[in-house]
Amino acid sequence: MRNSAACWPPSRPFSTENSERGGENHMDERFQGLGFYPADILLPRDCDLTKWAVVACDQYTSQPEYWQRVEFFVGNSPSALHLILPESSLEGPSVETDILDINNTMSRYLREGRLRTLEHAMIYVERTLGSGRVRRGVVGMVDLERYDYEPGSGAMVRATEGTVLSRIPPRVAVRKNAPIELPHAMILADDPGRTVIEPLAALRDRLEPVYDFELMEHSGHLRGWLLGEAEQTAVAAALRALSDPAAFNARYGTQDKPVLLYAVGDGNHSLATAKACYERQKTLVPEDQWAALPARYALAELVNLHDGSLEFEPIHRVLFGVDPRALLAGLTAAFPGAYGGMGEGHVLRYVWEGGSGAVTVPRPAHQLPVGTLQAFLDGWLESHPGRIDYIHGADVVRELAARPGNLGFLLPAMAKKELFPTVIHDGVLPRKTFSMGEAQDKRFYLEGRKIR
Repeated sequence: MRNSAACWPPSRPFSTENSERGGENHMDERFQGLGFYPADILLPRDCDLTKWAVVACDQYTSQPEYWQRVEFFVGNSPSALHLILPESSLEGPSVETDILDINNTMSRYLREGRLRTLEHAMIYVERTLGSGRVRRGVVGMVDLERYDYEPGSGAMVRATEGTVLSRIPPRVAVRKNAPIELPHAMILADDPGRTVIEPLAALRDRLEPVYDFELMEHSGHLRGWLLGEAEQTAVAAALRALSDPAAFNARYGTQDKPVLLYAVGDGNHSLATAKACYERQKTLVPEDQWAALPARYALAELVNLHDGSLEFEPIHRVLFGVDPRALLAGLTAAFPGAYGGMGEGHVLRYVWEGGSGAVTVPRPAHQLPVGTLQAFLDGWLESHPGRIDYIHGADVVRELAARPGNLGFLLPAMAKKELFPTVIHDGVLPRKTFSMGEAQDKRFYLEGRKIR
C-alpha cells in the first residue's frame, strides 16, 4: 500500500494565517464571477492517510456495523473520523458532547501542526473506484453567495434535488462553532467537450503530487496533484467559456435564462448548512466585510457530468416500523386507477419479508417515479408510525426489507444527461432522486479549510 503523502514536504509554506497576497480573501481576477475559486487548503501530515480519510458522513446510516469497523480500524490515530459526526449519530444521546469533542479535536490538530496549508490552491484529484474506473475532479471553494437551494432559483450554483429543511439545523449545530470544514460535496459541470478537468490528466508529470494512498474498506485509491498558476488559469478560462450566457442558452434551447454553471451532485445538505452559517454571520458584520468572511465559501470537488466513471445510481427507499400491507393498500388507493402489478405508467417495485411485487400508477402527475412515490410517502408518514431511510444498493434494500415491519422500494436510475435540462426547465428534482455511485464510491474526507 502506497501512502507516501505524509513524508512529502508542503507544496507551499506552512501557514496558519492568510498569505501576504491576501490568502483566499484575495479574489483572484481570473476566477472573478465564476463562483469557484482557489482556496487555502489544509492537508494532514505525519499520519497514515488510509486511517485519516473516511467516507461522507451521510453514508451507511442504517448500517452501524460499517462505522463500528471504521472506529476499530482508526482507533486513536489522527483521522477525519474524529472531526466529523456520522449522520447515524445526529440524534444520539450524547450528540452535544460529541460536537464539543469534534471542535476541540479540530483546534488541537491546528495547534499541534497536524494540518499544513496549501495557500491559494486547487488540487487535481483522481479517484480510482472499486470498479477500476477513475473519476477526475478539481478541489476548490464555492462562493455561497452564488449558491441557492430554493426550487426555481436562477443561481449559478443550484441544488438538483429538494432540500429537507429539517435536516439543516442539526448540521448547523455541528458546523457553527467548528474552526475548520471538511468537504464531501461534489458539484457538476456540464462539459461535454471535456475542456475544464480532463486536460489536467495529461499534465500530471509536471504537477506536484500531494497525496497518493489506498482508501479504507475496499473503497479504491486516491491521488492528488497541486495545480500551478498556468493550470489554474486554464481552468478559469474553460469555466468562463462554459458560463457565457449566449452559449449557455444556445446549448439548452432557452432564451435569457440565468446561467447554471454548477449543479450539486452530492452534499447538497452540507452546502445548505454552510449557507445557513454564512447567512447568520452576515448579520453580525457590515456588508462591505462579507467577502472577507471565511464562512462565505465552502470547499467542494468539481467533477464533469460527462466523466466516464460517473454513473447515476438510484436511491432506494426503506420504511422501518410500518405495516407493509396497509402501506401498499394506501399507495394503491392514493392514485386514481393504480393497481397491483406491472403496466404502463410509473411502476413502483417493492420488497418485504412477504415477497416482492409492484404497484403501477397510470397517468402520473410527476415526471419521475421517485416523485410519485415520495409524494405519497411524505403524506403517509405524517399520519402513520414509521420512519424512512434512503439506501444505496438494491442488495442492502432487500436485506433490510426482509426484516419484520420493514418495506423496501426499488427505484430506477435516471439518465445523467437529463440532469441540467431538468433543473433549468423544471427546477429541482424530488429529494434523493439519484446518487453518483454506490456508498463506497462517495467522496472521502481528506482536505480541509479554516472557516473561522
